Amino acid sequence: MGNPVVHFEILGPDGQALQGFYRSLFDWTIDTDNPSGYGMVTTGEGAIGGGVSSSADGSSQVSFYVQVDSLQEYLDKAETLGAKTLLPPTEVPGGPVIAMFADPQGNRIGLVGGM
Repeated sequence: MGNPVVHFEILGPDGQALQGFYRSLFDWTIDTDNPSGYGMVTTGEGAIGGGVSSSADGSSQVSFYVQVDSLQEYLDKAETLGAKTLLPPTEVPGGPVIAMFADPQGNRIGLVGGM
């Protein structure tokens, strides 16, 4: 068995704005009650937690996929919050249906249809 994914991180020039975006899009609880203001994300029981914060060098960095019931619904919602669709719902041969968007700070985020 390989090493499991246990954390994700989303970094950008404006950590507070990113935290607000992801709270609004996915209803995530993000706790910034720590000296650095690093946003620790709680996504629910059995789910992978992570972090949303400012990057040290002002760059945008991200790596994760989020499972949702309706890819198009979340793409549309993301766009109303300032995102841009990069990949409409697309079936991966032998795999799930995925989509991708760029958040308001340019991070590429993947969505996976309900599995």
